[in-house]
Amino acid sequence: MQPDGAQVAAGETIIEVRGLAQSILKAERVALNFLQRLSGIATLTRQFVDAADNTHVKILDTRKTTPGLRQLEKAAVVAGGGGNHRMGLFDMVLVKDNHVATSSGWTGFAERIRQIREERPNVRIELEADHLDQVRAFLELQGVDVIMLDNMPPSQIREAVALRQGEIKFEASGGITLKNIGRIAATGVDFISVGALTHSARAIDFSLEMTHGGV
Repeated sequence: MQPDGAQVAAGETIIEVRGLAQSILKAERVALNFLQRLSGIATLTRQFVDAADNTHVKILDTRKTTPGLRQLEKAAVVAGGGGNHRMGLFDMVLVKDNHVATSSGWTGFAERIRQIREERPNVRIELEADHLDQVRAFLELQGVDVIMLDNMPPSQIREAVALRQGEIKFEASGGITLKNIGRIAATGVDFISVGALTHSARAIDFSLEMTHGGV
């Protein structure tokens, strides 16, 4: 059996199972469906990691996963050399544009961030920025760990990263493809999140071949 994350060639045997033919054939399709789906995610993740060609940047997934399969799909991302963003709404505070739009003004927003940091000191807080003015404003807040640069072109991402203060991290997100990830990775961001890792991965074709084991 090949270990998770191993690179294999077409036609190579990756798993051998032994047992009653009836039992194996009952489980065949379900097992292959899982294998094809998760191997596709791991393979696409590896392609993005290789295309980024930057060991200082971590390629992350998102919560755009198949219902019921999140843990497995995120494990497949790790097997492909990527990392997990957040598992759910409970393990990171991510403030997006809709949250900012519905907040009670900037003062109330800043106060709420401060309260969250006091209430949950070990949970990371990430804010989504659509433009450089937001980046500058977010950098003035206390308790922010990561600023997500949403759908910004590489030139603008580079400007945002140049504003870095202290230990704050930057994440690029939105519109990331295999063609542009190299340019984005070169801007100096710490993370690049790619929803396509899980929502657009192509299943890898696997088949089960029976052999006669003798009497």
